[in-house]
Amino acid sequence: MAHFAELDENNMVLRVIVVANEDTADGDGNEVEEIGAGFCHDLLGGTWKQTSYNSNMRRRFAGEGYTYAADRDAFIPPQPFASWSLDANHNWTPPTPHPDDGADYNWNEETGQWEPVTDD
Repeated sequence: MAHFAELDENNMVLRVIVVANEDTADGDGNEVEEIGAGFCHDLLGGTWKQTSYNSNMRRRFAGEGYTYAADRDAFIPPQPFASWSLDANHNWTPPTPHPDDGADYNWNEETGQWEPVTDD
């Protein structure tokens, strides 16, 4: 089975569907993205990109609300906070690293700092 993500005009993922292997295969039985994307388009309309449940293509499995970054050929999850930036590995990173002391922390966007989780 193959998975395909439907993209809107801004490359935002609208949904992800499962497509049978025979609907993505060429005459020799090899999976071909263009064939699967064409199948999705013919069936449902829209623009489609293949995504991998095992994250072995396009960096990670696409999800609703993710964006397909064509320049990176990767699916990018929604930005968690305005101050976080995308790193070279396509992950959102905070302006200051998460403390590495084994404690639980939450990011506080107002203060721009990690704050310890309390048992309030």
